[in-house]
Amino acid sequence: MPIPSRAALVEHLVRTRIAGDVATPRDNNLSHYRKLANGDRHYWLGLELGDRWTDEQDVLAVMAERCGVNDDPAHRAGQDTIDPELTVDALDRAAARLRKAAAGRQRVLFATGHPGALLDVHSRTAAALRGAGCDIVRIPGGLIADEGYVVQFADVAVFERGASLWHTHSPEPMNAILDRLDVQPDLVFADHGWAGRAGQRGIDAIGYADCNDPALFIGEAEGTLQVTIPLDDHVVDPRFYEPMTQYLLDAAGLL
Repeated sequence: MPIPSRAALVEHLVRTRIAGDVATPRDNNLSHYRKLANGDRHYWLGLELGDRWTDEQDVLAVMAERCGVNDDPAHRAGQDTIDPELTVDALDRAAARLRKAAAGRQRVLFATGHPGALLDVHSRTAAALRGAGCDIVRIPGGLIADEGYVVQFADVAVFERGASLWHTHSPEPMNAILDRLDVQPDLVFADHGWAGRAGQRGIDAIGYADCNDPALFIGEAEGTLQVTIPLDDHVVDPRFYEPMTQYLLDAAGLL
């Protein structure tokens, strides 16, 4: 696949609704921002936010700045947005951290709570880093969390229950991994609670996040995460993410 220019990638993100006018409705976004502000830990994605984010308008302000949602608090329903320029800016920041990982041949752990969408994105990134000499972390066997199992598929840690890979926001699978590793990763590249908990535990973390998952953007604003990349994290065809992955790997010098 050819490597897209920045302008071509921005156009692709908007056309495929990875960014631009995304599928996540405004009322869903605001509901999640409110629940985070009200202390619902499910929406903290493994971070410890204390009492620093109890005003949902403060959460909205961060999301407008770092994700590109509409900043008008009176906009309560209908369409919401992700700014594709912010997506590409975040990919560039992530690429810089991947270059550092490659230069130092660091230990890197990949994980996803969105296996139906982001598994191949993470797997391709892991393969590129392995090719550059990085140590891609193999997770221990027999890990249990949230009444299921933490397993690894194509170099990416995922949550399995009932012989199926599950969508999960929980930080407990990441806890299960980190608690059993003898040597901690230098970098975690993940999403949802997997990324948030890694950052909370003091590990450099990069995370993909949708516009209804504000915690990881707050984590980057506070310096707990290295980078949060805004995107719709489950578009209709996972192949739509391929140009984005190509751009990231090229920017990181891994192609």
